[in-house]
Amino acid sequence: MQKLKWGMIGGGEGSQIGPAHRLGALADGHFELAAGALDHRPEVGREYAQRLGVAADRAYGDWTEMLQGEKNRDDRIDLVTVATPNSTHFEITKAFLEAGFNVLCEKPMTMTVEEGEEIVRVVEKTGKICAVNYCYSAYPMVRQARAMVQNGEIGSVRLVVTAFSHGHHGDATDADNPRVRWRYDPEMAGVSGQFADCGIHALHMASFICNDEVSTLSADFASTIPSRVLEDDAMVNFRMDGGTVGRLWTSSVAIGRQHGFEIQVFGETGGLRWASEQPNQLIYTPVGGRTQIIEKGEGGLHEDAQRLSRVAIAHPEGFPLAVANIYCDLADAIRGETRDGLPNAADGVRSMAAVHTAVASAKNGGVWMDARPSIFR
Repeated sequence: MQKLKWGMIGGGEGSQIGPAHRLGALADGHFELAAGALDHRPEVGREYAQRLGVAADRAYGDWTEMLQGEKNRDDRIDLVTVATPNSTHFEITKAFLEAGFNVLCEKPMTMTVEEGEEIVRVVEKTGKICAVNYCYSAYPMVRQARAMVQNGEIGSVRLVVTAFSHGHHGDATDADNPRVRWRYDPEMAGVSGQFADCGIHALHMASFICNDEVSTLSADFASTIPSRVLEDDAMVNFRMDGGTVGRLWTSSVAIGRQHGFEIQVFGETGGLRWASEQPNQLIYTPVGGRTQIIEKGEGGLHEDAQRLSRVAIAHPEGFPLAVANIYCDLADAIRGETRDGLPNAADGVRSMAAVHTAVASAKNGGVWMDARPSIFR
């Protein structure tokens, strides 16, 4: 099968997320890196792209140059990944969609709800794909959990409890480190710190596994290090359309926790638990029965969990291959085979609506508020 042509904006040398995208996109042979504008410094970006094997005439200085260079080519890219600072996501994503390109955008998709709704409208108008990199939802055992819920194996979901809490920003003496400080500066991060950074991953995961959407929420935010304007800890209670009760804790000052992303789903006839630090195992307890460990790669798994596993049981597959699973689903979608669960623009705008609603709720003593974007009310 002919490889699809892939381009990347941002994610240059030394970036946190760039290597995961390159490993993920190339892992299964679906894509080849054909174009890139990888750095805010044009010459640095061009040089790095060529070191990665991009032809000189497709190693661009910035995203506007890349858009102009690619849109009229007969061999133009089939997909562009946007891995730039958050505030640039909307402008770049919208421009490439309108020019007829499929897009994978890093989260958050936009900075405002209105921008997110505009992206949804552009997708509807152009018919192009706009995926959002909620890559944790692509771990095989997360797909297994989603399939078990959809198949009724734990009955109707009563309660979902999730957390994305680490302690890596808990050192007050390091609070002025530029790599840390920007996350709590509204001029750079927007209206929310920790909830917008990590909490929306946990919220998306709850919706993904439960196959339901958040309708209302109540939030409590705290800045536990006084120099921070935005929150470094948040508790969000929520309700879903189907009646499921939700609890979410996200923090960057929970010293002793490492990655700290986990979810528990409690149904009428059973419960499930998954943690990102042990991603190859799903814990299942049927009501009145013994707790079981379901392993990635074992027999009898649901189709999605089997399809997105590459190596034999007991051999770990980690974060880059979860990203690779997003690219697998994107490759199928570009070729005309839509995959259930690929995070899209609707997921992106729902996340941004939840962020702004949580900010407003926290400022008003935790009052319950409608968390849906206006286009989905």
